[in-house]
Amino acid sequence: MTDLGKRLGDVYRIIDNNRDMYIQWLQELCRIPSVAAQNRSMKEAAEQVRRYLEALAQGPGAAGSTVKVIPTSGFPVVYGEFPGKSPRTLLFYNHYDVQPEDPVELWHYPPFGAEIHDGVIYARGVADNKGNLVARIAAVHALQQALGELPLRVKFVVEGEEEIGSLHLPEFCQNHPELLKADGCIWEFGYKDADGRLQVSLGVKGMLYVELICRGASQDLHSANAAIVPNPAWRLVQALNTLKDATTGRVLIEGFYDDVEPPTEEDEALLAQMAYSEEAMKERLKIRAFVNGVTGQDLKRQLVFSPTCNICGLTSGYQGEGTKTVLPSVARAKLDFRLVPRQDPHKILAQLKEHLRKHGYDDIEVIEWGMEHPARTRPDATIVRSVVEMAEKVYGHVPNVQPSSAGTGPMYEVCHRFGTPAVSVGVGHFASNTHAPNENIRVEDFVQGIKMIAAVMLDFAERDL
Repeated sequence: MTDLGKRLGDVYRIIDNNRDMYIQWLQELCRIPSVAAQNRSMKEAAEQVRRYLEALAQGPGAAGSTVKVIPTSGFPVVYGEFPGKSPRTLLFYNHYDVQPEDPVELWHYPPFGAEIHDGVIYARGVADNKGNLVARIAAVHALQQALGELPLRVKFVVEGEEEIGSLHLPEFCQNHPELLKADGCIWEFGYKDADGRLQVSLGVKGMLYVELICRGASQDLHSANAAIVPNPAWRLVQALNTLKDATTGRVLIEGFYDDVEPPTEEDEALLAQMAYSEEAMKERLKIRAFVNGVTGQDLKRQLVFSPTCNICGLTSGYQGEGTKTVLPSVARAKLDFRLVPRQDPHKILAQLKEHLRKHGYDDIEVIEWGMEHPARTRPDATIVRSVVEMAEKVYGHVPNVQPSSAGTGPMYEVCHRFGTPAVSVGVGHFASNTHAPNENIRVEDFVQGIKMIAAVMLDFAERDL
């Protein structure tokens, strides 16, 4: 047995012996309804994370650790730093906030009950992102207990605003760049695909999130007035219709694609080996086909490398039960644009406003809710090679490596701007229902995820030194 194999065996025994305690930690955190969008229980969640990290600071070999709650103009960042044997530093980025639990009536179990049924933990935030956060805390604990010290320096940056666009994280990053210095980062999320293969993502898309508001009369009116009074709902729908080609789905905002780079040969090779279970996904979502009927390599290319213009919500007039003949006075639409490398959300916002002006819709108000830049990690980065090889060792198969996630996060602010390569890997699965009712993870995936993070820490500490 190699030295790495022996040390992993020792760590795995600690993890198996403490699995009930680690599961309890996760349930405790998931029972705190830390919904950032509604400012619910945010202080309680931050304090709970702080308590977990302070417990690590009292562990073996942890003398000189730092744990603090750092204020921002919004919700605070919980920071922890723990010394280790190697000169390398590994950063963990996570968040303690969660999405709202609505619609509650569709949950099979209480959304903040963190109940376990048939080996599955159900809770809002258990997959996104508390399961991953606690798995990393547990991995640090297990390494301390098994080895008497950590194999490398570890940093935790745990924010409270990821689900509302990380509004004040740039402020934290600009004020505390020294806290973000690291040789590699394990990013917040990760899942197993429909075939049970672990997904490893090497980047995230950027985002521009806006709300469009179209106003009509000074108040709602009887719908008989529709013969002579403009309806802002119709006007907003007509404006939205100018944004995308109805046949191809191509975004029609002038200049939108100017900075988009086509996939490289290396990107295409990664796409070719990237697994995507098309039939399983269509069956789960109850859809007959994907956008434009794409399949195979084209589908994967569109998912990973294509920017989007998406309507997240439309609101106007009467939405209650039954009928109400009303001419609404205001109409609102919330849109997100997912952006690929080199696209700048500030530039896209300006292009959107100019598009509306040129098409005669400059009366429509544009409210900016959030901006994030895209980020990408090279597949030959040391942290990537460590994650891929340890995944094969822990899970028994080669992981499903994606050039980038189709989702978004503040990877640019935390990592990319400082030159830190970041990799996403985690404890969710194909049907974790992230952001949806009945969000869940499997207990065994959680425990296996703890072992995965411990293995990466051991391997990355010494790889190529």
